[in-house]
Amino acid sequence: MHVISYKAIREYYAKHAAAKPYLTAWFKTTRKAEWGSVNEMRRDFPGAEMVADGKVVFNIKANDYRLVALVGFRAKRIFVLWIGTHAEYDKINIKDL
Repeated sequence: MHVISYKAIREYYAKHAAAKPYLTAWFKTTRKAEWGSVNEMRRDFPGAEMVADGKVVFNIKANDYRLVALVGFRAKRIFVLWIGTHAEYDKINIKDL
């Protein structure tokens, strides 16, 4: 999968160092993947949840962090829309991303 944008991940862990190894692991796993469906994605990330309009919520570090991405299975692309803590996630509206 082609991950767009690693820059968002790097900027987040620059401010939140504790998230770095977990976000880096997510990126490495995702970059190597060739998911064609939600079921294939869940083999790597069982807790991933499709929420709306192709958006997926990934639980990072045992749900301490959340990463919201737009996943294009046919195009083999993932666009990182948002990264934050679980508490911050509870305050956002996914449809607005």
